[in-house]
Amino acid sequence: MTERYPVWLMRQAGRILPEYRAVRNSLSGFKELVETPELAAEVTIQPVDILDVDAAIIFSDILVVPEAMGLEYQMIEKKGPWFEETIRSIDDLKKVDLTIDVEERLSYVLEAIKITNKELGGRVPLIGFAGAPWTIFCYMTEGQGSKTFSIARKILYTNPALAHELLESITTVTIDYLKAQVKAGAHMLQVFDSWAGILGPDQYEEFGLRYLKRIADAITEVPLTLFSKGAHHSYTALAHLDCNTIGVDWQIDIRKARELTGDSKTLQGNLDPCALYASHENVAEYTNKMLNSFENKRHIVNLGHGVYPDVDPEKVKTFVQTVKEFKR
Repeated sequence: MTERYPVWLMRQAGRILPEYRAVRNSLSGFKELVETPELAAEVTIQPVDILDVDAAIIFSDILVVPEAMGLEYQMIEKKGPWFEETIRSIDDLKKVDLTIDVEERLSYVLEAIKITNKELGGRVPLIGFAGAPWTIFCYMTEGQGSKTFSIARKILYTNPALAHELLESITTVTIDYLKAQVKAGAHMLQVFDSWAGILGPDQYEEFGLRYLKRIADAITEVPLTLFSKGAHHSYTALAHLDCNTIGVDWQIDIRKARELTGDSKTLQGNLDPCALYASHENVAEYTNKMLNSFENKRHIVNLGHGVYPDVDPEKVKTFVQTVKEFKR
């Protein structure tokens, strides 16, 4: 328990750290790092040692879930994820296993959690995570990243039965996966709905929140954070789900987010990741301005999304130290 606001960063275990790049460059690619438990544990712990953050988040990828279901992905340098096969019809569902043994298929993530906890020795909590069903659906249908995900959204209009069948299966696997992470030693969980903001309120209620509710109802063992990036229209609905924390992106004023969610939830966020490109003096200024805007002690300090890969780690240290030294 800390008397101050706790602080960590999304994507803190990654390319901002030279120590991470040294490990990554010794391997064939990103996926080898994800799938090698000892190395995944090593890069998970690096930001705890180097940046002095208050939590570790297991190094992995949200796309391990569709791969475990039988849809293999590649991570292409400077382009992002690529799926050779996609799901765009009921017949395409034959390409995937709709029910799987996650402890077998994703054993490498669970082993990384066990190793990380042993190495951390209780210094900080370890966060496990998964992608939200809607976000995973986007990749499984689109086959790659997109600004619009128009193929995924088209299915919602033209074949909602397919959409719900696939979302149901993703949700079942995700619940099993999250519970397996808790069993392996994760102290908290976060569900990333990275593409929530591309849906309007009605569609997000039907194809997004409906499945987040199933996850929230199922995860009773540890605190749960739901992060629906860009879906500010959903904040009030998220506040009624059985989660502990709501992630807040940088595109909404934190006071407005608190007004929408009420006082019963912890909020997490929400400094603009680009603020870390500023001078050290300005990083501290922006961080203090954000901290002074909090109207409730129930807050975990973070960025409004993941830290960008070309940010100077020293600026991240300034951010973290400013939070730790903050006095209202």
